[in-house]
Amino acid sequence: MDLAEARQFLATHECAVLTTWRRDGSLQMSPVTVGVDGAGRAIISSRGTAYKTRHLRRDPRASLCVFTEQFYGPWIQIDGTAEVLALPEAMEPLVDYYRRLAGEHPDWDEYRQAMVQDQRVLIRISLERAGPDRKG
Repeated sequence: MDLAEARQFLATHECAVLTTWRRDGSLQMSPVTVGVDGAGRAIISSRGTAYKTRHLRRDPRASLCVFTEQFYGPWIQIDGTAEVLALPEAMEPLVDYYRRLAGEHPDWDEYRQAMVQDQRVLIRISLERAGPDRKG
């Protein structure tokens, strides 16, 4: 699958499962809400203390299975390299993430306070491979 096609799918479908790697090499999966930023990276808001965040800080390999809200139907897998952006640098990218997925917030000061209180980070995944290329 062409990466531009994957970005287009990602821009219109926000339900996903993120796969990261535990220290012992086993997989850890988390349901996430995903978007795409202006640079074409997959973006996810998470807590800095979440296992997925800890795993990605240690091993930046990430895979996403992105699907429609109906679950059964079109889906894609994206593989890439993640970076974890922490506060305070993450604040404006977290605002951008919210705007892309939900529009304007009724109280941006409240939103920013919640991001600090929750120790939010922004996970950005550079897309390196996408599929499927065939149907079986």
